Amino acid sequence: MKFLAALLLALPALAAEPLPALRADAQGVTVSGLSSGGAMAVQFHVAHSASVSGAAAIAGVPYYCAQGNLWSALNQCMTPGPWSPVPSSAVLKQKTEEFAKLSRIDPTKNLAGAPVWLFSGTQDRTVLPQVVKELQRFYGQYGAKTVLVADKPAGHGMPTDGAGVACGATEAPYLNGCGFDAAGELLTHLLGPLRPPADKLEGRLAVFDQRAFSMDGDGFLFIPQSCIGGGCRIHVAFHGCQQAGKRFPNEAGYNRWAGANRLIVLYPQVRASWSPVAFNPRGCWDWWGYTGAGYATRDGAQVRAVKAMLDRLASK
Repeated sequence: MKFLAALLLALPALAAEPLPALRADAQGVTVSGLSSGGAMAVQFHVAHSASVSGAAAIAGVPYYCAQGNLWSALNQCMTPGPWSPVPSSAVLKQKTEEFAKLSRIDPTKNLAGAPVWLFSGTQDRTVLPQVVKELQRFYGQYGAKTVLVADKPAGHGMPTDGAGVACGATEAPYLNGCGFDAAGELLTHLLGPLRPPADKLEGRLAVFDQRAFSMDGDGFLFIPQSCIGGGCRIHVAFHGCQQAGKRFPNEAGYNRWAGANRLIVLYPQVRASWSPVAFNPRGCWDWWGYTGAGYATRDGAQVRAVKAMLDRLASK
């Protein structure tokens, strides 16, 4: 174990390596994400609710909102109007229960009492507030403990304590300096009281090769120094569209909380693709079906990949 600790700490910064086995706690995983990453966080939570204890979504959409249709994703699930309303939570619950009966997702009874943290910026014109409110209603049908923050003047981006562009902007890198630490707020809601972050970052950001999990490119992993010996919890942070790369892992705000609270943070990455088979030019997580019809279930390609990453982190 001392050799593993020395090896991990000695790895060159941002040099891709195999994802390490860290004997992490495989139960009570939590997830969060922005925009398409928020949709993915919700999908992963619903699909694996037996082992995922809670979820957070910034500008997220209800589970299975697009129902496999890109037009619905762009209209009903992002900017709904009188002629293209967001699907009701009751309709989406029916679809969810159908997946559960077919054992394509974990039993939905696991969602009862689950902590769920949601955010909708007052200046967000990309995913309108009524969509996020419908997501809250979706979870409410199952008795989840939801919190919706909807009073911050944020555009479409991850609210941070200071990193990124102006709070009300909607532009790259989609990190909005709002004087509001969304990462700290959501982690506290999902995990309970946390130790405050130290002035110095207590851990390191590693890069791992995702090809072993049937995903292109590299992913990122924040490893607190205290987690090399095993037993730490895991949080999965899903970036939004056009956010692949190291800036989201470095600046979204998770790592300083994770280092002080024995929390491993997994940052899987989706690369842009112009393939006619999987057309995804903005590098979004799949929440409308470009990877296949089962995208929102345990059978989904990206869901399977992230679950395999978690299994690796939990292994010896």
